[in-house]
Amino acid sequence: MMYEPPPARSRRRLRLTRRGRLVLIAVAAAAVCAAVLIPLLVQLEPKPEKQPEKRRTLLIPEGWRAAQVYQAVDKALGKPSGTTRKAAATADLKLPAEAKGNPEGYLFPATYPLDPGVTPAGLLTYMVDTANKRFAADSISGGAQRSGAGLYRTVNIASIVQAEADTADDMGKVARVIHNRLEQGMPLQMDSTLNYALNRSTLDTSIEDTRLDSPYNTYLRLGLPPTPIDNPGEEALRAALNPPQGDWIYFVTVAPGDTRFTADYAEHQRNVKEFNANRRSARATADADS
Repeated sequence: MMYEPPPARSRRRLRLTRRGRLVLIAVAAAAVCAAVLIPLLVQLEPKPEKQPEKRRTLLIPEGWRAAQVYQAVDKALGKPSGTTRKAAATADLKLPAEAKGNPEGYLFPATYPLDPGVTPAGLLTYMVDTANKRFAADSISGGAQRSGAGLYRTVNIASIVQAEADTADDMGKVARVIHNRLEQGMPLQMDSTLNYALNRSTLDTSIEDTRLDSPYNTYLRLGLPPTPIDNPGEEALRAALNPPQGDWIYFVTVAPGDTRFTADYAEHQRNVKEFNANRRSARATADADS
């Protein structure tokens, strides 16, 4: 069979009109622009800002004992129990001679930064240095010298005030009771000093407790205990330095917010009786609820 070529019109090539060519060029240009712009947009898109890490701190509340501070530092720094207590015995702490190396009273209550690499000894040094700076203020060190008490004795009194006062308003009166008893040669008879000797915190003191053979037993020993019994704040220190005038030598917190001060023993006994009745009622309520 002989091959016959297709008709001439089938061999005609497809030719774009001018308008078609312009459309095709525009599409190609758009594609090129998109290819260029997409990476640019990715590069120009702002990266989310990295949030700064929150600075770790350790709060030492007013009235904490050194033993509580040691435990808190061990926990905050992830150290084995007892590490900070051992560090306190070897650290170069700037303490008064009367302290005999015991930092009780000089671990100043404040919020301390826990910077990377901080050690127990470094943190204790920071606390003692803070106490020395605060105590160096004329309102404290100058007041202690002018009163004739001396700074360490003032810190000692303030530590008892901090432990015994039920409210900030009571601090001055508690300090006055301490001063009055010391001046009259009476034993302080403070439960807080017994609690310190027994490493506890309680409102219940038994007759047996008052017979404890300890230099911190102010029922048997005259004068102040050998060291402060906690780390007082500035308010307690000011109260110890400048207590209000009054003849009080007895006080008891009958109920929260209700501390009664008196110079009359019979009145004090009535207040103590009311305190004991309130304690019995509170225990009975707690037993009924349990």
